Amino acid sequence: MTILLILMAVAGANVFTIIVRHQEAWEKNVTFSNSRYKPLIFLLIVADLLIIGAISLIFFMFTLNWLVRSCIILLGAAAVLMFTGLMVRWWNPKRLMAWGLCVALGVSGLVGAWLYRIHTEAITMKDYFDYHTYAPFQEDSLVAKLDEPATLHFQPGDYLPRMDGATALYPVYAAFAQATYQDTHASKRADIYEYVDCSTTSKAYENIVDGACDMIFVAGPSEAQEAYAKKKGVELVYTPIGKEAFVFFVHPKNPVDGMSLDQIRGIYSGQITDWEQLGAPKLGKILAYQRDEGSGSQTALERFVMGDTPLMEPKRDERVDAMGGIIDKVSDYQNHRNALGFSFRCYCTALMKAFDVTLLAINGVEPTVENIENGSYPLASSFYVVTRSDANESTRALVDWICSEQGQELIEKTGYSRLPAER
Repeated sequence: MTILLILMAVAGANVFTIIVRHQEAWEKNVTFSNSRYKPLIFLLIVADLLIIGAISLIFFMFTLNWLVRSCIILLGAAAVLMFTGLMVRWWNPKRLMAWGLCVALGVSGLVGAWLYRIHTEAITMKDYFDYHTYAPFQEDSLVAKLDEPATLHFQPGDYLPRMDGATALYPVYAAFAQATYQDTHASKRADIYEYVDCSTTSKAYENIVDGACDMIFVAGPSEAQEAYAKKKGVELVYTPIGKEAFVFFVHPKNPVDGMSLDQIRGIYSGQITDWEQLGAPKLGKILAYQRDEGSGSQTALERFVMGDTPLMEPKRDERVDAMGGIIDKVSDYQNHRNALGFSFRCYCTALMKAFDVTLLAINGVEPTVENIENGSYPLASSFYVVTRSDANESTRALVDWICSEQGQELIEKTGYSRLPAER
């Protein structure tokens, strides 16, 4: 607010000066070349440029759209030119026509960007995957249910393990709570998010180490998450409970339908930068999105795909916080035909059905349920329920039940692959 008030004050002073100088120029037939106010005019031009620069900077904080940036700079330059021309008799018909053309281009660009934004908002889901729709004990919940009563029941007065985890796995552990917490006291249901929380992978690892929850449902940990547990002197127990495929996807009109692991490493290490290198010459530069540090999918990219190959640092607009954000930007709705993203298969196919992307075959193998279960898809891996080594009896009992036939049935009904039967 203070910055805006200062800008308004300076702009007001400029407008007043412009009016005075404009009147003097016409009364005394003064032009810019013979004006005795040339130093003052130059000073005001600098002040105007600073104002335009500050306003542009404020706009840049809220938009990364190149068209909006360019139009703001163009209109800012036109405003400075107008201020200068009004101070003295500088304008002529040709200059006015050129100035009007610049203003028209700037305004047209801003209007076009605004109309495009309205268009995309009208056809794109405003919210990504809403895990609240899978909350247990709700009448309209989409949570998976067993066909018969669970063999594990927590009775009123029993300790209820506090769950947390990744957004993509919330439907899984919400189903576990629905099945085993159903006979608890009614007041527990009103506070279900106290027992079945969803703070995302990064925060969930912190919570289990800090004792804020009893079990988390996540992919494997990052080095930083392992280091945090070691620093706190907490030993974590990783129990695999299901399998999921880590997938890469492209725009549906991208002709590339498969890559090798070496090609993906080349892209995310910065060695492969153009789709022409992969057989798609008209798509241009590869826009390789990444997730935020510590997220389950970003950790999978770093440890499961890249290995010892250094991961390139993404640009600001190529890092997406929400997993659904990557799918949104790569999908047909946002027209990013040169984009490449990654996620987990169930999140793309079951939880984000509204988005249209093409899942890539890796090393010639498609990420189908059959290929995940038989182990032929190279990026299939386990996901875990993580507990502390000093977990209480209720938590351990729930882990055992999750690994039982009923727990595995819920994992399969949710859309993930169960563990091999011989486990």
